[in-house]
Amino acid sequence: MHNPFIGRGFAFPMRTDAAGGIAMVSDERELVESMRLILGTAYGERPMRPEFGCGIHDRVFDSANPLTAGLIEADVRASLTRWEPRVAVQGVVVTFDIINPGCCYIDITYTVAGSNDPRNLVFPFYTIPAEE
Repeated sequence: MHNPFIGRGFAFPMRTDAAGGIAMVSDERELVESMRLILGTAYGERPMRPEFGCGIHDRVFDSANPLTAGLIEADVRASLTRWEPRVAVQGVVVTFDIINPGCCYIDITYTVAGSNDPRNLVFPFYTIPAEE
């Protein structure tokens, strides 16, 4: 059943559907693609909307430490709160990959606004590791 509160939107990345039209997404898929779009966009990347996006991209050259994890967590919370009002962020946990030092995982726990249905999104974020 389609949830009118969440709505419907273009699939991202843009693609065509089986009939040759623009692919659309709705419900949970719409929220996930919207959050990934917000987190994957750096501030200033969109010329007509320079405030859109997330500040995690300013952390690409930061060290993998608790300070960086806290800054990433704050950036994610602020951006999702501002740009995706259909979700209520319950928690953000940042973990650094031990094997691949250039990757951290941002685990976002959220609920759809007005519901009590917990959801989870893991967003991989890649940094440039320090040379040893």
